[in-house]
Amino acid sequence: MSLHVNFSGQGPTLVMLHSGGMSGRQWRKLAEALSDRYRVVLPDFLGSGGNPAWPREQSFHFSQDVEQIEKLLESLQRPYHLIGHSYGGLVALTVARHQPQNIASLTLYDPVAFGVLFDPHDNEGVDDLNQVAAHPVFLDDEQGGGPLWMQTFVDYWNGPGSWQAMPEPNRQAFLQVGRKVYYEVRSLSEDRTPLEAYRTLTMPALLVYGEKTPPAARRVLQLLATVLPRADLQMLPGAGHMGPLTHAAAFQQLVETHLARSV
Repeated sequence: MSLHVNFSGQGPTLVMLHSGGMSGRQWRKLAEALSDRYRVVLPDFLGSGGNPAWPREQSFHFSQDVEQIEKLLESLQRPYHLIGHSYGGLVALTVARHQPQNIASLTLYDPVAFGVLFDPHDNEGVDDLNQVAAHPVFLDDEQGGGPLWMQTFVDYWNGPGSWQAMPEPNRQAFLQVGRKVYYEVRSLSEDRTPLEAYRTLTMPALLVYGEKTPPAARRVLQLLATVLPRADLQMLPGAGHMGPLTHAAAFQQLVETHLARSV
């Protein structure tokens, strides 16, 4: 199986990995801004964007997306700059652990590498995860990816009422990939990759969270900043979990500065 991928521009390889429930199109504006200097690669994860829908009853683990991205990278010019948002940030981090010698730089916004919260135990981050996991629908295989589950998921990341405030076409688009997103969340919630596993990532790393980012994701970045030797931890004022889209200009400025320093 090969992923649906969009390419643009010429120059060093820049791969952008999207968040759960979306597609590579989420990076369209940033890609347009950078394609005069970089070979920009926008893959869609399995079951997303231009790829076939993921079968409802077929199990899934996030490592399958990691494997597909690594296969894609084999065909690209090295080294690669990786940008990842949320689920895409977890995939980027995992790829970087597998092949650090090939990564020119990392840019991560709210990566869901929740394993770092458990070893050592981070009270603030783990308590935040436990609160959402306590919702009866969260790990319900029957309702996973359905309307109530998606409401719980979206409202956790973006605040109460966010799902209902979303235009109906947007809600339907999320529901079409909801089952795959549920499997993503279920598998990453079981990840226990410890903080120390990331200490080998010596490439320049821009770590960004929003002022309104949920505590668990914020703590992931704050902890990663303590072990990544070349980490630059930044908070995006006024932004929440979808900061790369809602505060695109400010995020782009951070990215451009980081990439220019990572040559």
